[in-house]
Amino acid sequence: MSTLVDTLVELVDTPSVTGSEGRIATLIASRLMPVWTLQATHRIGNSLVVGERTGRPLMAMYGHLDTVPEQDNGIAFVDDGVVYGLGTSDMKAGLAVMVHLLEDEEVRSGPYDVVGVFYDKEEGAHDDNGLEAVLDHADWLSQAELSIVMEPTDMALELGCNGVMNADVIFHGHAAHSARPWLGENAVTKAGEWLAMMHRFDTEEVDVGGLGYREVFSVTQAEGGIANNVLPAKFRLNMNYRFPPVYTLTEAEQRLRLVTEAADEVIVRDRAPAGTIPEGNPHLERLEALVGGERAPKQGWTDVARLTSRGIPAVNFGPGVVAQAHQKTEHVPVENLERVYAIMREFLLN
Repeated sequence: MSTLVDTLVELVDTPSVTGSEGRIATLIASRLMPVWTLQATHRIGNSLVVGERTGRPLMAMYGHLDTVPEQDNGIAFVDDGVVYGLGTSDMKAGLAVMVHLLEDEEVRSGPYDVVGVFYDKEEGAHDDNGLEAVLDHADWLSQAELSIVMEPTDMALELGCNGVMNADVIFHGHAAHSARPWLGENAVTKAGEWLAMMHRFDTEEVDVGGLGYREVFSVTQAEGGIANNVLPAKFRLNMNYRFPPVYTLTEAEQRLRLVTEAADEVIVRDRAPAGTIPEGNPHLERLEALVGGERAPKQGWTDVARLTSRGIPAVNFGPGVVAQAHQKTEHVPVENLERVYAIMREFLLN
């Protein structure tokens, strides 16, 4: 029988860059079909829902199948109790735990209907995320008493998540020969004062349910100019805004526009809501007791937001190392896999 490490290595060695998740979806479906009926394995495109309703309380686990592009780290290897390779932390370690829990006979026959959701295209554009189609297709997932998104959390219980918004911040100038700049207006230097302000801009911590979420405005891209001897007539920057779960999308956009009011044009290109905290959920309290330690806020965006926006209580808890996500040297300690598996097994058998 495969160990957690064996399973993780096999998952890493099965490429699944965003948009190419078919092979890994087939691998997991083939792996789980011997222990689940064909009717309990639902494939929606390159996403999978494994589990069925029998009338017991429903618990759901979520994990995305895709990874960011390879950085010469597509083959897994194990060294001194650590598994290295693309997606080990984000988030194939979580997928390996899910697979083993779904194979566990005691878990499957325990007090809960346990379901695993393996979905595609999480690392890509928000609107292309495969989870949306899964939730539309299997609307019974909304009956889950608690959903656990097994994103990397360093084995901590992370609640809610910040929302995210990206916008084009555009400064307009007037092209001219660089030898005669007084005949035009330089769009790049026009943005200088605002960029200097953004460089000094401090993050603000917002308390939500006793947890501190940081509101962050970051300029992450810039482009402008057509030649070395032409004054740029347009300068476009990308503003990446992370906002805490006290603001609606409308309120968040208003705050973004206030910060970027010096620009000539602001175009919001994509947005995703923040995730809320399932306060008073008894299963959250059980899981919290098993995990130990203090609750933590999720600073990054996860599909907890997509779930809670549909009224589905959800939290983040996984074996991956947060700081290793998207790194060339991505890795996860074997002990993380084993500990998270043990905690989740106890949680699902209680």
